[in-house]
Amino acid sequence: MMMFESINDYVNHCGNFASEDLAVFNSLLVPRSVKKKQILLREGEICNFEAYIVKGCIRTYYIDENGSEAILQFAIEDWWVGDIGSFHDRTPSLFYIEAMEDSELLTLNVASKAALLERLPKFERVFRLMIQRHLVAVERRLIRTMARTAEERYLDFIKQYPKITQRVPQHYIAAYLGMTPEFLSKVRRRLATRSA
Repeated sequence: MMMFESINDYVNHCGNFASEDLAVFNSLLVPRSVKKKQILLREGEICNFEAYIVKGCIRTYYIDENGSEAILQFAIEDWWVGDIGSFHDRTPSLFYIEAMEDSELLTLNVASKAALLERLPKFERVFRLMIQRHLVAVERRLIRTMARTAEERYLDFIKQYPKITQRVPQHYIAAYLGMTPEFLSKVRRRLATRSA
C-alpha cells in the first residue's frame, strides 16, 4: 500500500527485510490523521505511541517556568516522534507534542512494538538506529545552542532544516533557537544586509 511505502523504505535502509517481514510490521502499524494544532501528547500524560511521519510537521515543546514555550524538536516526513522516556519507562511526559500541519502518521503502541520485536527481533536494529539518529540530533542541537552566536544558530538551522523555514511560523523558529521573534527578525535583517 502507498501509505507504507516510505516507512518500508526507511526500514530497508536499516537492514534487509523480506516482504513477509514488512507485511507483519505494516499489520501492526495504526494509521492516524491529525489536524493542524492538534495535541498528540500533553505534559503529565504517559506517551502511548511512537509515530512515523508520513506527511506533515510536528513539534515537541515544553513550557518553562515563565510560561514560555521552548521548542525541542521539529519533525517532518521520514522522522519518528514521541517521548522515548515516557513511552519506554511508562512515566509522565515532560513535553507537549503538537501537529504544526495536517499530518499523516503511522503509530505503534507499547503492545504492538513488543509483539513486533518478539516475532521479528531483527527490528531491534531499526529502533536502535532511530534512537541513535535522534540522539545525534539532540547532541548537535545542544552544541549549537551552547557554542554558537544567534546568527550562527539561525544559519545552522536553515542549513539543517531548509524545508521547515517555509512551513513553520517565525515565532516558532525563534522559540526553537532560544530567542524572541523580534531578535530573530534583527538577525535575519543583518544577514540579508550582508548578503545584499
